[in-house]
Amino acid sequence: MMGPAASSRLAPWLFLSPFLVIFVVFTLYPLARSVVLATHQTFGPEHEQYVGARNFAAMIADPLFWTALRNTFVFALASVFIQLPISLGLALLIERRGTPARPLWRILLFSPALVGVVFAAMIFGIILEKRTGLLNVMLHNLTAGAWNLDFAWTQQYVMSALIVASHWMFVGFNMIYFVAALQNVRRDLAEAAVIDGAGSIDRFRHVTLPAIRPVAGFVVLTSIIGSFQLFELPYLMLNQTAGPDNRGLTIVMYLYQVGFEVGDLGYASAIGWGLAVVLVVCTVVQRLLARREEAAV
Repeated sequence: MMGPAASSRLAPWLFLSPFLVIFVVFTLYPLARSVVLATHQTFGPEHEQYVGARNFAAMIADPLFWTALRNTFVFALASVFIQLPISLGLALLIERRGTPARPLWRILLFSPALVGVVFAAMIFGIILEKRTGLLNVMLHNLTAGAWNLDFAWTQQYVMSALIVASHWMFVGFNMIYFVAALQNVRRDLAEAAVIDGAGSIDRFRHVTLPAIRPVAGFVVLTSIIGSFQLFELPYLMLNQTAGPDNRGLTIVMYLYQVGFEVGDLGYASAIGWGLAVVLVVCTVVQRLLARREEAAV
């Protein structure tokens, strides 16, 4: 029978055991297994052949991998340089003194994030559909029949359609982060800047931006990571394809195609670790740039 001292030492591990079991089974083991799979060529779940680093060499020489990487980078750049400034701008407008019904605006702009990626993909698939799509029908009526109802938005403007759908979902979501960050802006500093004659741009640069910089860095990082994990939105909006000329192919979609449609889990694991390396590089670069900006302030 254990004494009180032994029981007190084991009690924390007892409470942690459910998490540890789930972590080992669903996170640690799959990671370790993916490292092994990355050095094998697989033919279904039960047939493997050791190939060493050939999967990584094939990935570097694979034009589809670079197409997927380029498309994902374009989407990530749009998220950082278009979506986040819009989110910040909306947060600044909502938090301005005198803005009426601020809680209502927050709810309305945040609500698209509640519908989920699958539902958003279905909505924009219907809006951008040929002939019966809402956008084509509206343009057809506004132009008195001059607009072609058969114009295929998701075929002609693949990445633009994906970016618009993503922005509709996540502009309000990221806006909430900025709204929370704006609560850290010291009112006395802002009022002192006004008294000193600082304009709105100078107040934003020297008062608002330094106060929200930690949250802004977090939002940029999560947006980059989320962009590189893009899968459900293009997969559903493009009817389970990568679009014409693979213009909607993303890294995770390519990983899915190789692993679950082709059946080569080894090459898919190599792509997954290539994606991990890209994310680590992006994270390090983002942190270095953030530290340089902090040092310059």
